[in-house]
Amino acid sequence: MQAGPLRILFATSECAPLVKTGGLGDVSAALPAALAALGVDARILLPGYRQVLARLPACREIARFAASAGFPGLRLLQGRMASNVPLYALDCPELYDRPGGPYQDEAGEDWADNARRFGLLSRVAALLGSAGNPLDWQAQVVHCNEWQTGLAPAYLHYAAGARAATLQTIHNLAFQGIFEAELVAALGLPPSSFGADGVEYFGKLSFLKAGLQFADAITTVSPGYALEIQSEPLGFGLQGLLIARKDRLYGILNGIDTGLWNPATDPLIAFGYSADTLAAKAGNKRALQQRLGLAPAPDLPLFGVVSRLTAQKGLDWLLEIAPQLLALPGQLALLGGGDPELERGFLALAGAHGKQVSTTIGFDEGLAHLIEAGADAFLMPSRFEPCGMNQMYSQRYGTPPIVRATGGLADTVVDCTAATLADGSASGFVFQEASAAALLATVERAARAWRDKASWRALQRNGMAKDFGWEASARRYAAIYARLAQKQ
Repeated sequence: MQAGPLRILFATSECAPLVKTGGLGDVSAALPAALAALGVDARILLPGYRQVLARLPACREIARFAASAGFPGLRLLQGRMASNVPLYALDCPELYDRPGGPYQDEAGEDWADNARRFGLLSRVAALLGSAGNPLDWQAQVVHCNEWQTGLAPAYLHYAAGARAATLQTIHNLAFQGIFEAELVAALGLPPSSFGADGVEYFGKLSFLKAGLQFADAITTVSPGYALEIQSEPLGFGLQGLLIARKDRLYGILNGIDTGLWNPATDPLIAFGYSADTLAAKAGNKRALQQRLGLAPAPDLPLFGVVSRLTAQKGLDWLLEIAPQLLALPGQLALLGGGDPELERGFLALAGAHGKQVSTTIGFDEGLAHLIEAGADAFLMPSRFEPCGMNQMYSQRYGTPPIVRATGGLADTVVDCTAATLADGSASGFVFQEASAAALLATVERAARAWRDKASWRALQRNGMAKDFGWEASARRYAAIYARLAQKQ
């Protein structure tokens, strides 16, 4: 047995800035770095997508795996993140060297071979925590993230010899990695695995169900979401399993990278500022209005959105109430992409109200930062939200968020009332009912509060004083790893 720090393999399908489609990419970069700062030997395992290998030219080969169990052969490359955390990349051109994103082609269609692509990721993650590991470094705990690595606990469960413990993190239970049953054999799983107490899910193979069934511990990304997924509708058919395993289910709030998201030092915004120099924030509002072609109107509240455009995010409600928001009067700056109907709706809104509404389809990191800094309030009316990060970025940037009381949003935003303003806890605006009407009432309430400049300054400073860094959450993860490693 190797001595020294805890050895953790962090298996993931995304890691910013190499490849990112959402919050998973941010977590996969920040949590291992926070663990390393605590003395944990954390290493990241990531598919060698075309864009990943292009950004890691200094990688070196450290192992080769022959073709087996329906998988092609591959090279295992090692590099380092900017944080100095070691990174292992799977160099398998047949599965990963292609255009498009990590999960979909350039037309937005899922890759037909995603089961093999992420089955291979899971299989190598398991090998690096098993007796078959060819490296001189062996994981004590394999930390699996989302469905894309969910088969790793199953592979380790059925492996011979000593094995690492496993931890499965649910970032969004709505995505489960469900495939046809005939792939069980092609993915190298034994026939006995396909049952109710295995990888089977209503007659199909579920990667995430496999992870939840066989992992030694399960975490999700906020305490609120850990409770919500134990019942419908947010259990998505897995609530029974989660209830059965709730003794090993933990809700640990995601953190944010407070170095990257710091309005005092952010190079992507027009004017730096802090809680003591909030007057400088107004310069970012002017810069945002100028960049987006909005009217230079300091006397209108400017609402910001940076989001995937999906029903989950409640942005159909925003589109529904847009006429009333503009009639406040107010302005709207939106950045995101996703559902074609929502994209068309917000583009049409901007076309009809160019001085009040800007819609940017796609993603632009610089614009995302400028919206956080330049908006007066941030809209995040999600139907459900496992954790969310933009509401934390917003509070850090003195941009009070408007959120629905669900998951991590309810865990991180305190509704602005006379009582919470008085006790210094208010940090945003929270509504309960899942409806456009409730969102509109809260937007109107926020607009009224914005006109009370003294109260608004207090609200901003409350949010900016919160600690959303990763250290506390990383310590909780490290404690779970230590307990799991002791049992192996």
